[in-house]
Amino acid sequence: MKALDTTPPAKQDAGLARWQRQVAFAPLGLAGQRALSAARALVVGLGGLGSWSAELLARAGVGMLRLADDDKVELTNIHRQGLYDEANAAASPLKVAAAAARLKALNSRLRVEPVAVRVDKDNIEALADGMDLILDGTDNFATRFLINDFAVKTDRPWVFAGVIGAEAQTMTIVPGRTACLRCVLDGPPPPCTEKTCGNFGVLGPAVAAAAAFQACEAVKILSGRGDQISPYLVKFNLWDNTMQRLQTGKAGGQGCRCCGQREFEYLEP
Repeated sequence: MKALDTTPPAKQDAGLARWQRQVAFAPLGLAGQRALSAARALVVGLGGLGSWSAELLARAGVGMLRLADDDKVELTNIHRQGLYDEANAAASPLKVAAAAARLKALNSRLRVEPVAVRVDKDNIEALADGMDLILDGTDNFATRFLINDFAVKTDRPWVFAGVIGAEAQTMTIVPGRTACLRCVLDGPPPPCTEKTCGNFGVLGPAVAAAAAFQACEAVKILSGRGDQISPYLVKFNLWDNTMQRLQTGKAGGQGCRCCGQREFEYLEP
């Protein structure tokens, strides 16, 4: 009789051995880890949200990350943007270059494609080509609504997040299944009324917390466990110690012009 192989599953697959503690989490398991290793995600923006979420996905074993940002590293970034250090701030490289080097150091198996561009209606299709999911690391609602229009039009999941001060909000959008961003926010704030980190401030821990939520939602989808995504728009304030979970409804609800009426104005010329 053949002896029973009691080797932990992750050790049976030498390539996944480093993730054995994650594989031991039963809802993910070996099948989920293998799915992650073949998954591809586009990270739009490599500021606070994008840098933390990209790092968490790299550590989790995602197969490929495409990074899109046209900004350079500066000293004021470091308190909330996890991929960069003082040496980066002194040299001021493009964020995509510094991020790619750091992510490869964390996970040499990871495929990283740095693209030094600001995402817009003319390039989002090419940037998202072949990607399984889009992660929002942006700092403005105009780009978020662009991502939302594209994701709904192409039936591609994405994870929204935003942080200002100590307050964060996150939402997972799976077209055809969940509400989209425009179901809950019909449009961006009027010019000059949108709060920014520059004029309102931001706490690093709030950014990291929001990015951790984003990354976990992405892991669920990319590992084949999209049935576990959050059905809420989640809001929390780490300074006031408050948290809200707001129901968002189903796709096409409340006469949404995007996922209901299929109008994609942010993609128009």
